[in-house]
Amino acid sequence: MSRSVKKGPFIEKSLYKKVLELSKSGERKMIKTYSRCSTIIPEMVGGTISVYNGKTWVPVYITENLVGHKLGEFAPTRIFRGHAGSDKKASAK
Repeated sequence: MSRSVKKGPFIEKSLYKKVLELSKSGERKMIKTYSRCSTIIPEMVGGTISVYNGKTWVPVYITENLVGHKLGEFAPTRIFRGHAGSDKKASAK
């Protein structure tokens, strides 16, 4: 399910304030946030937002293609190490 169009995209209030301040000042500073569920809005384009994945801060450079996506999509929380390999080596011995 997606959020209703009437409500608009969700973005954490504190993150929104920081984004507006950064866009007004024109600085190239990184914003740290825990809000993985916040939607990327056009005001964020050109900035870098560091998203916490539970272990480290993952820097996400915001481009026009990312608008409308969630911040958490670009900071994976799980590491895929591959499926269990076949035991050909063990059976050959």
